[in-house]
Amino acid sequence: MRGLQKYWGWGLLAIMLTAIWSWSLGPAVLIAGWALVTAYFLFQVPVWCGAEGRQGPCRNNSSGILLGCKQVRQHKYQKLKLAVVPRRWRELNRGLWVNPAKCLASAGAVVGIVTGIVSTTVSVVRG
Repeated sequence: MRGLQKYWGWGLLAIMLTAIWSWSLGPAVLIAGWALVTAYFLFQVPVWCGAEGRQGPCRNNSSGILLGCKQVRQHKYQKLKLAVVPRRWRELNRGLWVNPAKCLASAGAVVGIVTGIVSTTVSVVRG
């Protein structure tokens, strides 16, 4: 059970995707659920660091697609700077799709953001 605690966001994503069709949840619950899903994929999902180093991309484990590894402090700032500085967005986008784990995490974050906006809007409109 201890190893599964790292993957709680995948379960919440499945729950939120099934909750879309019921429409019985209020907008506040939808916003909170989708915000948690998005935060999980951006800052907590276990993936490789991928920050540029002397021997190529870093292969240490990191938490989230926007944060670097814990072993090298500079990697945290390097990965976060990719998201903040507009000139580096192309490099960030290239790094989000390099391996299957990052592809799934990136897709989960995109699904969380888009579906959260759509389902909350529909819930508010339907009243």
